[in-house]
Amino acid sequence: MRDTTRTAETPAVVETDLPARLDRLPWGRFHVLIVAALGVTWLLDGLEVTLAGAVASALRASPLLHFSNAQIGLAGSAYIAGAVPGALGFGWLTDRLGRRKLFFVTLTVYLLATAATALSWNLAAFLAFRFLTGAGIGGEYAAINSTIQEFTPARVRGWTDLSINGTFWVGAGIGAAGSLVLLDPRLLPPDWGWRACFFIGAALALLILPMRAWIPESPRWLLTHGGFEEARAIVERIEARFRDAGHVLADPVAKRLRLRAQSRTALRIVLHTLAVRHRRRALVGLALMTAQAFFYNAIFFTYALVLTEFYRVPGDTVGLYLLPFAAGNFLGPIVLGRLFDVVGRRWMIATTYVLSGVLLSASGYLFEQGRLTVTTQTIAWMVIFFFASAAASSAYLTVSESFPLEIRALAIAVFYAFGTALGGIIGPDLFGRLIDTHLRSAVFSGYLVGSALMVGAGLVAAIWGVDAERKSLEHVAAPLSAVEEDPPAS
Repeated sequence: MRDTTRTAETPAVVETDLPARLDRLPWGRFHVLIVAALGVTWLLDGLEVTLAGAVASALRASPLLHFSNAQIGLAGSAYIAGAVPGALGFGWLTDRLGRRKLFFVTLTVYLLATAATALSWNLAAFLAFRFLTGAGIGGEYAAINSTIQEFTPARVRGWTDLSINGTFWVGAGIGAAGSLVLLDPRLLPPDWGWRACFFIGAALALLILPMRAWIPESPRWLLTHGGFEEARAIVERIEARFRDAGHVLADPVAKRLRLRAQSRTALRIVLHTLAVRHRRRALVGLALMTAQAFFYNAIFFTYALVLTEFYRVPGDTVGLYLLPFAAGNFLGPIVLGRLFDVVGRRWMIATTYVLSGVLLSASGYLFEQGRLTVTTQTIAWMVIFFFASAAASSAYLTVSESFPLEIRALAIAVFYAFGTALGGIIGPDLFGRLIDTHLRSAVFSGYLVGSALMVGAGLVAAIWGVDAERKSLEHVAAPLSAVEEDPPAS
């Protein structure tokens, strides 16, 4: 099929069907490789969050650090606090400089920071390195979410996005299994085991860096930054790979886009787009991100403290209880993900959010009454987070597909950062303090706060959410540079 992108020198307006050509592609090896090389971000985040909980007892017992429960909660908050400026700064650069450049930078920042965490010598150093680790992961979310969205065919975008987010729990499983081995005092001294755990993430990042070398720049990003010929060449190479694999590619059916060439988007336009043009979408995104951030970070960063404080689980076996918990979280997006493309975004988002909140309130009441054993508590968390995992993943899906191409990475960063700041920084520190009271009723009050946020966010999504299933990104949110007719002759 002939490319329809105009090839004149730096045209004022370009007409193109390249996004439609990407959307009509069948799912293939190219997409699998994209997911493997870029989707590792969620795995690394899952690893980091799991280790923060799994090594809690080791950090308390460390002869050098000897952290309190409150200080461990503060360390969890430091990781989240780093993700906020990391997401905003790297998200802005991703829209300005390109997806490809930034997903190398952010992974390198993460690699160096998590390795440095393993070498911490006091609380200040540990907090600083956790902050930088969070900054790298926050930047990864902005750069990676936008890249994957822009390469994934529209008809499977929901399932793909949720499934990738589910790999967070593969990382959680790796962290849990690694902690079971490395925190065993028969293998390593107490002050060495937790350090070895943090080197797991650095080793994985080192393996992933070269895998990203073959990933091209997003053609959609290039189209809005004057790279018309490069975008066309990339799409043609991708199509050639599918044809070589035996696929017959149908003509794209979507209307051709007409885009005005521009090198950058002014900050005032970004602010106007989020605060005025798409204000309702912005409120939905903020509600979803805030609720899931508090719900997840508050509970998951302190789950080890609950097990050790209230169920007397030995610190070096905490990871054993995380494995079934991680399995439930991983299966949620995989099993439910297809429904987000079939049933629809709004109703599936609302259902998973509300169910998560109601189930947490019910299990929290049983916990407060002392009716749960460590086994039934683990089963309860498995059921709750089967739905909550899909809900949290759908929050990232929502903010990454609801806004125009030119500001997509920054939009992801803004909602990730503000949602995380409002819900994630406060949560771990608050729950650390509640657990330090040694009162089940105090912890239950924290669970009720998380439940209320999830139910409220679900209702907001049901009323104001966007029906984005099976629609192209350009149809869900028209590019800021889109034009409806030719500019008047001069």
